[in-house]
Amino acid sequence: MEAVLTHLRDAIERGEYAIGDKLPSEAELCRTLEVSRPVLREALRALQTMGLTVSRTGKGTFVVANAVEDPTFGDYAASDLLEVRRHVEIPVAGYAARRRTPEDLDHLVHLLERMERETDTTSWVALDTLFHLAVAQAAQNPVFRRVIEEIRDALARQSAFLNELGGRREQSNREHRAIVEALTDGSEPDAVEAMSHHLDRVENTLTDIMRSAHTPAEGAAPRGTARTSDGA
Repeated sequence: MEAVLTHLRDAIERGEYAIGDKLPSEAELCRTLEVSRPVLREALRALQTMGLTVSRTGKGTFVVANAVEDPTFGDYAASDLLEVRRHVEIPVAGYAARRRTPEDLDHLVHLLERMERETDTTSWVALDTLFHLAVAQAAQNPVFRRVIEEIRDALARQSAFLNELGGRREQSNREHRAIVEALTDGSEPDAVEAMSHHLDRVENTLTDIMRSAHTPAEGAAPRGTARTSDGA
């Protein structure tokens, strides 16, 4: 999928597909790039998240920009989402360290252990959103949980995007464990630091993806012969 995405993104940024152009049909792209439809659709979703294309039901996928600026996750731009997360989740972690109950800790540890065992990205992403909801719950303020509920879909979309393109899962698990350890210790400074580090890594990975070189990914073939590692 990364090879297909890099290939299509590069073609758009070079002007092979200009703003306003309609991309070839899925069937045609699958034949040309020699990939399966699920792989192609993942790449097309990523292009749309990056703000380069838009999908119009019954009409196809159209190019709307030739450079990546601010990706969108659901209803929210990535920059807006991260800004809110910093202002909400960092202090929430501090409150949670002071107010968490034994039941809150048991729930968080259970979620963390499931995440560390999970290999399916979709299932892991669902657990990821539940983890952040659980931290908000541990702060014992229903408004915090309501805020996280409001952005839950965007968090899931961002998490899936970062895992598919940034390989974030194992690193994120380690960051989540640091958060849980700080909450278990009841250390507000450590909890704040752990959540800050987690969001820093989210931002850094997103920035790396957005600024990735406009050359074919390692293992990708020239235009018209893109390959995936599983040969799909």
